[in-house]
Amino acid sequence: MGICGYLAVPGKCLVVLGLKLLFLVPAGVPARSGDSVLKDNITVRQGDSAVLKCNVDSKVSRVAWLNRTTILFAGKEKWSLDPRVILMENTAITEYSIKIQNVDVHDEGPYVCSILTNKKPKSTKVHLIVQVPARITNISKDITVNEGSNVNLMCLAVGRPEANIIWNHHSPRDPPFISKARGTGTPVGQKGVLQCEASAVPRADFEWYKEDRRLFNGLNGVKIENQGKQSMLIFFNVSEEDYGNYTCVAINTMGITNASIILYGPGAMHDVNGGAVLPRISTCLLLTISLIYLLKF
Repeated sequence: MGICGYLAVPGKCLVVLGLKLLFLVPAGVPARSGDSVLKDNITVRQGDSAVLKCNVDSKVSRVAWLNRTTILFAGKEKWSLDPRVILMENTAITEYSIKIQNVDVHDEGPYVCSILTNKKPKSTKVHLIVQVPARITNISKDITVNEGSNVNLMCLAVGRPEANIIWNHHSPRDPPFISKARGTGTPVGQKGVLQCEASAVPRADFEWYKEDRRLFNGLNGVKIENQGKQSMLIFFNVSEEDYGNYTCVAINTMGITNASIILYGPGAMHDVNGGAVLPRISTCLLLTISLIYLLKF
Protein backbone atom coordinates (compact mmCIF):
# COMPACT_ATOMS: atom_id res chain seq x y z
CA MET A 1 0.00 0.00 0.00
CA GLY A 2 1.24 3.46 -0.78
CA ILE A 3 0.58 6.95 0.37
CA CYS A 4 -2.78 8.29 -0.82
CA GLY A 5 -3.48 11.93 -1.46
CA TYR A 6 -6.60 13.95 -2.17
CA LEU A 7 -7.24 17.55 -3.06
CA ALA A 8 -10.50 19.48 -2.58
CA VAL A 9 -10.73 22.19 -5.27
CA PRO A 10 -13.57 23.56 -7.42
CA GLY A 11 -14.69 21.22 -10.19
CA LYS A 12 -13.42 23.24 -13.19
CA CYS A 13 -10.06 23.92 -11.56
CA LEU A 14 -9.63 20.20 -10.82
CA VAL A 15 -10.32 19.28 -14.45
CA VAL A 16 -7.77 21.80 -15.71
CA LEU A 17 -5.12 20.63 -13.26
CA GLY A 18 -5.82 17.01 -14.16
CA LEU A 19 -5.33 17.75 -17.87
CA LYS A 20 -2.09 19.66 -17.24
CA LEU A 21 -0.66 16.79 -15.18
CA LEU A 22 -1.85 13.99 -17.44
CA PHE A 23 1.37 14.13 -19.43
CA LEU A 24 3.34 13.52 -16.21
CA VAL A 25 1.95 10.03 -15.57
CA PRO A 26 4.81 7.67 -16.54
CA ALA A 27 4.52 5.71 -19.73
CA GLY A 28 6.50 2.80 -18.28
CA VAL A 29 10.12 3.65 -19.15
CA PRO A 30 12.01 4.93 -16.08
CA ALA A 31 14.16 7.88 -17.10
CA ARG A 32 15.35 11.28 -15.98
CA SER A 33 15.99 14.54 -17.82
CA GLY A 34 18.46 13.95 -20.61
CA ASP A 35 18.92 10.17 -20.36
CA SER A 36 17.24 6.98 -19.21
CA VAL A 37 18.10 5.70 -15.77
CA LEU A 38 16.65 3.25 -13.27
CA LYS A 39 17.16 4.35 -9.68
CA ASP A 40 18.24 1.85 -7.04
CA ASN A 41 15.90 0.67 -4.34
CA ILE A 42 15.73 2.82 -1.22
CA THR A 43 15.65 0.84 2.01
CA VAL A 44 14.66 2.41 5.34
CA ARG A 45 13.66 1.13 8.76
CA GLN A 46 10.13 1.52 10.02
CA GLY A 47 9.83 4.86 11.82
CA ASP A 48 12.76 6.50 9.99
CA SER A 49 12.53 9.11 7.22
CA ALA A 50 12.97 8.36 3.53
CA VAL A 51 14.28 10.98 1.08
CA LEU A 52 13.38 10.45 -2.58
CA LYS A 53 15.61 12.44 -4.91
CA CYS A 54 15.01 13.48 -8.50
CA ASN A 55 17.57 15.26 -10.70
CA VAL A 56 16.34 17.99 -13.03
CA ASP A 57 17.98 20.67 -15.19
CA SER A 58 17.11 24.00 -16.79
CA LYS A 59 15.30 22.29 -19.66
CA VAL A 60 12.64 20.91 -17.33
CA SER A 61 9.41 22.86 -17.52
CA ARG A 62 7.20 20.78 -15.20
CA VAL A 63 7.91 18.16 -12.55
CA ALA A 64 5.86 16.06 -10.11
CA TRP A 65 6.19 13.19 -7.65
CA LEU A 66 3.69 10.33 -7.80
CA ASN A 67 3.05 7.21 -5.75
CA ARG A 68 1.76 4.80 -8.36
CA THR A 69 -0.92 7.01 -9.99
CA THR A 70 -1.51 9.23 -6.96
CA ILE A 71 0.04 12.70 -7.22
CA LEU A 72 1.99 13.76 -4.14
CA PHE A 73 3.54 17.02 -5.35
CA ALA A 74 3.18 18.95 -8.60
CA GLY A 75 5.99 21.46 -8.69
CA LYS A 76 5.84 23.15 -5.27
CA GLU A 77 2.14 22.49 -4.87
CA LYS A 78 1.25 19.70 -2.47
CA TRP A 79 -1.52 17.35 -3.52
CA SER A 80 -1.11 14.74 -0.79
CA LEU A 81 -3.03 15.26 2.45
CA ASP A 82 -0.51 13.14 4.34
CA PRO A 83 1.35 15.52 6.69
CA ARG A 84 4.35 13.18 6.71
CA VAL A 85 5.12 13.96 3.05
CA ILE A 86 7.03 17.20 2.57
CA LEU A 87 8.97 18.88 -0.24
CA MET A 88 12.66 19.26 0.53
CA GLU A 89 13.73 22.91 0.63
CA ASN A 90 17.17 24.53 0.46
CA THR A 91 18.34 21.90 -2.00
CA ALA A 92 20.33 22.37 -5.20
CA ILE A 93 18.55 23.88 -8.19
CA THR A 94 18.98 20.59 -10.02
CA GLU A 95 17.34 18.57 -7.24
CA TYR A 96 13.63 18.00 -6.73
CA SER A 97 13.23 15.79 -3.66
CA ILE A 98 10.54 14.81 -1.19
CA LYS A 99 10.79 13.37 2.32
CA ILE A 100 8.43 10.83 3.87
CA GLN A 101 8.65 11.02 7.65
CA ASN A 102 7.95 8.21 10.10
CA VAL A 103 7.84 5.61 7.32
CA ASP A 104 5.49 2.67 7.78
CA VAL A 105 4.96 -0.61 5.96
CA HIS A 106 2.07 0.73 3.86
CA ASP A 107 4.46 3.34 2.37
CA GLU A 108 6.43 0.62 0.60
CA GLY A 109 6.17 0.54 -3.17
CA PRO A 110 7.11 2.41 -6.38
CA TYR A 111 7.49 6.19 -6.54
CA VAL A 112 7.88 8.13 -9.77
CA CYS A 113 9.36 11.55 -10.47
CA SER A 114 7.76 12.67 -13.74
CA ILE A 115 9.28 15.57 -15.68
CA LEU A 116 8.56 17.44 -18.90
CA THR A 117 11.57 18.38 -21.05
CA ASN A 118 11.11 20.01 -24.46
CA LYS A 119 7.47 18.92 -24.48
CA LYS A 120 8.59 15.33 -23.94
CA PRO A 121 7.60 13.49 -20.71
CA LYS A 122 10.19 11.33 -18.94
CA SER A 123 10.38 9.77 -15.49
CA THR A 124 12.64 8.45 -12.78
CA LYS A 125 11.35 5.47 -10.82
CA VAL A 126 12.48 4.42 -7.35
CA HIS A 127 11.19 1.62 -5.14
CA LEU A 128 10.86 2.20 -1.42
CA ILE A 129 11.49 -0.83 0.81
CA VAL A 130 10.49 -0.65 4.47
CA GLN A 131 12.24 -2.93 6.95
CA VAL A 132 10.68 -3.78 10.29
CA PRO A 133 12.97 -4.84 13.18
CA ALA A 134 12.30 -8.39 14.33
CA ARG A 135 10.36 -8.82 17.55
CA ILE A 136 9.04 -11.83 19.41
CA THR A 137 5.24 -11.89 19.59
CA ASN A 138 4.73 -15.17 21.44
CA ILE A 139 6.95 -17.58 23.34
CA SER A 140 6.45 -20.66 25.51
CA LYS A 141 6.21 -20.22 29.24
CA ASP A 142 8.50 -22.06 31.66
CA ILE A 143 7.74 -25.76 31.68
CA THR A 144 8.77 -28.67 33.90
CA VAL A 145 9.17 -32.16 32.40
CA ASN A 146 10.51 -35.49 33.53
CA GLU A 147 13.95 -36.51 32.30
CA GLY A 148 13.65 -38.52 29.09
CA SER A 149 10.32 -36.98 28.12
CA ASN A 150 9.63 -35.03 24.92
CA VAL A 151 8.97 -31.31 25.07
CA ASN A 152 7.89 -28.74 22.47
CA LEU A 153 8.95 -25.11 22.84
CA MET A 154 7.32 -22.39 20.75
CA CYS A 155 8.65 -19.00 19.61
CA LEU A 156 6.84 -16.69 17.16
CA ALA A 157 8.51 -13.59 15.71
CA VAL A 158 7.64 -11.01 13.07
CA GLY A 159 9.80 -8.69 10.99
CA ARG A 160 10.67 -7.50 7.46
CA PRO A 161 12.53 -9.22 5.98
CA GLU A 162 11.21 -12.36 7.64
CA ALA A 163 12.81 -12.95 11.01
CA ASN A 164 15.18 -15.87 11.57
CA ILE A 165 14.71 -17.64 14.90
CA ILE A 166 17.78 -19.10 16.61
CA TRP A 167 17.53 -21.25 19.72
CA ASN A 168 20.26 -21.22 22.38
CA HIS A 169 20.49 -23.41 25.44
CA HIS A 170 21.54 -21.51 28.55
CA SER A 171 21.93 -24.14 31.24
CA PRO A 172 22.22 -23.12 34.90
CA ARG A 173 25.68 -23.31 36.45
CA ASP A 174 26.10 -24.37 40.07
CA PRO A 175 29.17 -25.31 42.10
CA PRO A 176 29.28 -28.83 43.57
CA PHE A 177 27.35 -29.59 46.75
CA ILE A 178 27.91 -32.93 48.46
CA SER A 179 24.50 -34.16 49.54
CA LYS A 180 25.52 -37.64 50.69
CA ALA A 181 28.74 -38.96 52.23
CA ARG A 182 28.38 -42.40 53.78
CA GLY A 183 31.06 -44.47 55.47
CA THR A 184 30.81 -48.13 56.39
CA GLY A 185 31.92 -50.63 59.01
CA THR A 186 33.51 -53.62 57.34
CA PRO A 187 35.38 -56.60 58.86
CA VAL A 188 38.82 -57.50 57.55
CA GLY A 189 38.65 -59.62 54.42
CA GLN A 190 35.22 -58.40 53.42
CA LYS A 191 34.07 -55.99 50.71
CA GLY A 192 33.65 -52.38 51.77
CA VAL A 193 32.07 -49.43 49.94
CA LEU A 194 32.32 -45.69 50.63
CA GLN A 195 29.68 -43.57 48.89
CA CYS A 196 29.78 -39.91 47.88
CA GLU A 197 27.02 -38.02 46.06
CA ALA A 198 27.25 -34.44 44.74
CA SER A 199 24.85 -32.14 42.89
CA ALA A 200 26.44 -29.71 40.40
CA VAL A 201 25.97 -28.06 37.01
CA PRO A 202 27.91 -28.96 34.98
CA ARG A 203 28.18 -32.42 36.53
CA ALA A 204 31.04 -32.79 39.00
CA ASP A 205 34.16 -34.91 38.61
CA PHE A 206 35.23 -36.97 41.63
CA GLU A 207 38.58 -37.67 43.22
CA TRP A 208 39.36 -39.79 46.27
CA TYR A 209 42.14 -39.26 48.82
CA LYS A 210 43.44 -41.02 51.90
CA GLU A 211 44.98 -38.29 53.99
CA ASP A 212 46.85 -36.26 51.31
CA ARG A 213 47.48 -39.19 48.95
CA ARG A 214 45.26 -39.51 45.89
CA LEU A 215 43.78 -42.91 45.11
CA PHE A 216 43.48 -44.22 41.56
CA ASN A 217 41.17 -46.80 40.09
CA GLY A 218 42.60 -50.31 40.10
CA LEU A 219 45.58 -49.51 42.33
CA ASN A 220 46.17 -50.63 45.92
CA GLY A 221 43.21 -52.96 45.83
CA VAL A 222 40.54 -50.29 45.33
CA LYS A 223 38.10 -49.50 42.55
CA ILE A 224 36.55 -46.08 41.85
CA GLU A 225 33.15 -46.30 40.22
CA ASN A 226 31.40 -43.10 39.07
CA GLN A 227 27.77 -43.16 38.06
CA GLY A 228 26.23 -39.76 37.28
CA LYS A 229 26.30 -37.66 40.42
CA GLN A 230 27.48 -40.55 42.61
CA SER A 231 30.97 -41.93 43.21
CA MET A 232 31.89 -45.11 45.10
CA LEU A 233 35.24 -46.19 46.50
CA ILE A 234 35.16 -49.99 46.59
CA PHE A 235 37.47 -52.23 48.67
CA PHE A 236 37.28 -55.87 47.53
CA ASN A 237 39.30 -57.25 50.45
CA VAL A 238 39.51 -54.88 53.39
CA SER A 239 42.73 -54.98 55.42
CA GLU A 240 43.73 -53.28 58.67
CA GLU A 241 45.73 -50.73 56.66
CA ASP A 242 42.57 -49.71 54.81
CA TYR A 243 40.81 -48.43 57.92
CA GLY A 244 40.84 -44.69 58.41
CA ASN A 245 39.65 -41.40 57.04
CA TYR A 246 39.04 -40.86 53.29
CA THR A 247 38.18 -37.66 51.49
CA CYS A 248 35.78 -37.38 48.55
CA VAL A 249 36.44 -34.31 46.38
CA ALA A 250 33.77 -33.04 43.94
CA ILE A 251 34.88 -30.42 41.43
CA ASN A 252 33.63 -28.61 38.32
CA THR A 253 34.36 -25.32 36.58
CA MET A 254 32.21 -23.46 39.12
CA GLY A 255 33.94 -24.65 42.28
CA ILE A 256 35.18 -27.44 44.51
CA THR A 257 34.02 -29.11 47.72
CA ASN A 258 34.95 -32.15 49.77
CA ALA A 259 33.70 -34.43 52.52
CA SER A 260 35.42 -36.80 54.94
CA ILE A 261 34.22 -40.42 55.05
CA ILE A 262 35.44 -43.16 57.41
CA LEU A 263 36.08 -46.83 56.72
CA TYR A 264 36.06 -48.53 60.13
CA GLY A 265 36.10 -52.00 61.57
CA PRO A 266 33.51 -53.75 63.74
CA GLY A 267 33.12 -52.11 67.14
CA ALA A 268 34.93 -48.90 66.14
CA MET A 269 33.49 -45.59 67.30
CA HIS A 270 31.65 -43.71 64.56
CA ASP A 271 28.70 -41.33 64.12
CA VAL A 272 25.17 -42.39 63.24
CA ASN A 273 25.70 -41.55 59.57
CA GLY A 274 28.62 -43.89 59.26
CA GLY A 275 31.19 -41.12 58.90
CA ALA A 276 31.80 -37.44 59.49
CA VAL A 277 31.12 -34.97 56.69
CA LEU A 278 33.44 -32.23 57.91
CA PRO A 279 36.23 -31.14 55.51
CA ARG A 280 39.46 -32.84 56.52
CA ILE A 281 41.58 -32.34 53.41
CA SER A 282 44.44 -29.84 53.74
CA THR A 283 44.04 -26.33 52.32
CA CYS A 284 47.24 -26.65 50.28
CA LEU A 285 46.06 -29.86 48.62
CA LEU A 286 42.63 -28.37 47.95
CA LEU A 287 44.18 -25.39 46.13
CA THR A 288 46.42 -27.70 44.11
CA ILE A 289 43.45 -29.79 42.98
CA SER A 290 41.53 -26.67 41.92
CA LEU A 291 44.47 -25.32 39.92
CA ILE A 292 45.08 -28.61 38.10
CA TYR A 293 41.42 -28.96 37.22
CA LEU A 294 41.08 -25.39 35.88
CA LEU A 295 44.19 -25.78 33.72
CA LYS A 296 42.27 -28.40 31.72
CA PHE A 297 40.03 -25.68 30.21
